This record gives sequence, C-alpha cells and structure tokens, in this order.
Amino acid sequence: MNSAQDSPLSTEDAIVKVVHDAYSDKARTGADLSYTFSVAKSFGYTLEQLHSIPAESHLGLSCGNPVAAASIKDGEVVLDLGSGGGIDILLAASKVGPRGQAIGLDMSEDMIALARRNAARKNLRPPQVAFVQTLLTKPLPIASESVDCVMSNCVINLLPNAGKAALLKEVHRVLKPGGRVVLDDIIAKKPLPDALRSDLVLYIGCISGAVQLGEYKDIITDAGFSDAVFVDTHGDLNVYTQSGSPGCCPPTVASTNCCSTPAPSASKCCSPAPGKSNDSVAKLADVNEWAASYQIYAIKSGEKMVTAAADAPSPLLNWWDAYPKPKSSPPNLTCGQVAALLRDPEEVDYAVVDVRRNDHAGGHVRGSFQHAAQTFYDELANLHKTFGLKKQVIFYCNSSNGRGPRCAAWYQDFLDEHGYTQSRAYVMQGGAKAWLDKFGEAEDLVDRD
Repeated sequence: MNSAQDSPLSTEDAIVKVVHDAYSDKARTGADLSYTFSVAKSFGYTLEQLHSIPAESHLGLSCGNPVAAASIKDGEVVLDLGSGGGIDILLAASKVGPRGQAIGLDMSEDMIALARRNAARKNLRPPQVAFVQTLLTKPLPIASESVDCVMSNCVINLLPNAGKAALLKEVHRVLKPGGRVVLDDIIAKKPLPDALRSDLVLYIGCISGAVQLGEYKDIITDAGFSDAVFVDTHGDLNVYTQSGSPGCCPPTVASTNCCSTPAPSASKCCSPAPGKSNDSVAKLADVNEWAASYQIYAIKSGEKMVTAAADAPSPLLNWWDAYPKPKSSPPNLTCGQVAALLRDPEEVDYAVVDVRRNDHAGGHVRGSFQHAAQTFYDELANLHKTFGLKKQVIFYCNSSNGRGPRCAAWYQDFLDEHGYTQSRAYVMQGGAKAWLDKFGEAEDLVDRD
C-alpha cells in the first residue's frame, strides 16, 4: 500500500475535501465563545467590533483583522475570500453602507448558511450583504473589474499551492484598476519537515499549508501585483493552542469534531489511527517557531475607477447565488390550464405571480401580481401572508426557464419548511412569451402597462 497516495493530503482535491469537511463541521457545531473572543482580541479585533455583530459570526478562525486596515469607504464593493461565519463582511457592511456591497465567498454550504443567519440577525440582506457558496480554487462568480477591495483572513494557506496561485490571479481579475488587497494569512518561517507537512490536523489548523515568504511573494507577483507589502504582525500564534487545538481550527462546544483533540473512539477526519496518539500539538511546542501571521497589502495597477454606486452593475455574475439553492421542483401548468382558471368565474382559489422586473411591460397575465425575483426570497414571509390561503400559486417570468421556476421553488420550500399544506406552487410553462403568443389578442386574458 502506498501511504503517500492514501494520505488525505495526497492530492489537491483531497486537500480541498478535508478542509471543507472540517470547517463545515465547525459551522454546524460552533466554537467555545471564550476561546473565540480570546483569539479575536489577540489578532486585533476590538470589543466594540465584537459586540456589534452576532457572537456566532466569529469562530476563532482569524489570524488578523483585515477590516481595520482596508480603509473601506461608503459605497464601495468589498469581497471576502473564505468568509466563514461572516465576521469581516458584517463589519465591512457598516462601512460600505446601504449604497455599497459586502460579499463573502466560502466553499462550505454550512458556513454560508451560518453567515446568512448572522446577517439576518443584523437585518442585512442582498444586495448590500451577500454570502455565496463557491470553491476558491475555481473561477470566482464575480464580474471582472467590479470590486474595490478584496480581503481574506487566514484562508489562503488552506488551499493547495496551485489553488493559492489560481485564486490570487482571480483576485487581480475581479479588482477594479486601483483596487486594493488586504490579506491576513499564516506564512512559514522556515521549511516545514514532512512530519508537519503531512499532519492533517496541522493542515486544517492553518499551519502545514503555509508557504514561506519568498514563495508567497512570487505567487502575488505572478498574479499581476507589483510592490506588494508584507508586514509581520507579530501575533502570538500560540493563542490557538490554549485549548489543545494545534492551529486556527478551534475546539467545538462539545470538543468532539475533527478540529479538536479527539476522544479515543472518535472517527472524524482528524482522529488518530487506531493505536496511535494525536501528537499534533506536541509537534508544535511553540507555533511561533515555525510560522508567523502576516498582513499583505497590494494594489492593482491602473487609474482608479470612480463609479457612482447607483450606476455600478452588480459584481455577482448571478444574483441568485446570494440565496439558498431551491430544494423543490414545483409542477408545471400549461398556458391553457391557466387560461381556463382565469375564464372560470367560480374559480377563485388561485393567484398568478409575475416575477419579472424590467421586462414585464410588454404584457402579462391579466390580474397577475408583480414581484421581482431579485427581492423575492427576502419577502417570502410577507408573500405567504398574501397568497398562503390560495390553493394554487402560479409563477412565471419571460420564458419560465429561470426566475419563474426558482421563485416557485423558493415559495414551495417555504411552505414545506413551515408545514403549510393549504397552498402549493406551480410554474406556468413557457412564461409570458408563450402566453402572449397564444393569447396576445385575448383582452380578457392579457393586461398591458
């Protein structure tokens, strides 16, 4: 058996998977609050900042405070890579204000769900604040030259080396000319021996994946940034080990997951093999001997773009990425079936909803309610108050290939999650285009603005 090939860190995909699994578990189980406050304060967060956001938004995963150094201004677009529970995005939101946007990217669906819950507690929602699930090793779902400031906090070290390089090239792509980067990360002080490089717990703990300063500078330069500044913050990395956790992945509330020192019977991803002890902490008697926390600054060359916030296009390539993926698949109704409902004077137990925004003026189903898909998800509770007693709620957009089915599914998901059975979502097949092709001359079936 080839032990190298069998190692959880043997391939780039394997590295991404173990990191994903560990941090997803962290999002589900939470972290000890005294630990998370201790780590956050050690790396520059003030009590005022920490008390201004939900406690669950900071999980003890930081190695710096990029918001404090990013000079974020009102109306700007800020992007956070590996946003976790949302700490830096929620702090940035207060700086960009309602005219700006703060967008967090994370590969873990559980982390994204946690961050969205934390944002909801602060009454922050898209487009001002958005959290999007995506792999940081793949092209980012962000438009080119659409972001003023990119941040990251103790995340890039967790990527395989090729992923680090690819991500920073994507950062250069999405930044506006004159846009800036503020990265907090762990950098190795000296070559790490194989015993440390291959330690899964230490990799998840942000240590074993760290590269040395010269290599990091090469990655930044190859991405297109010149004159990047690297500052050793002299943060005490031993703060991570205060509860037996060898790195930035802290103990959970129950201390039974893959990021904590496992019980002998544990079978999570960081558990020792049978008959072996978990000596990851012992390997790093002094974390500061091997690694350091750095803050990295860089600016994309070119004349700084000045765009009025109201005129700027959305940096998200797909607006719906800011919302949960629909789970249900509502059935279709044909245009003929919907027309039969409208023409039956005794049939009143239905509602028709047009979810188009700027493309509904050409004509629509007579009597339909208009509610743009882009704000639909955040209004589900109010929409249920309006339509919840209707047996059939029928959704459509221009062709019913995108917005219509998506909104219908979100509505049905809401019904299912709350146990509502009186109402059900449907999609009008073919959408407004099919409706107007079939009934465009029928005055009793078409309304025009």
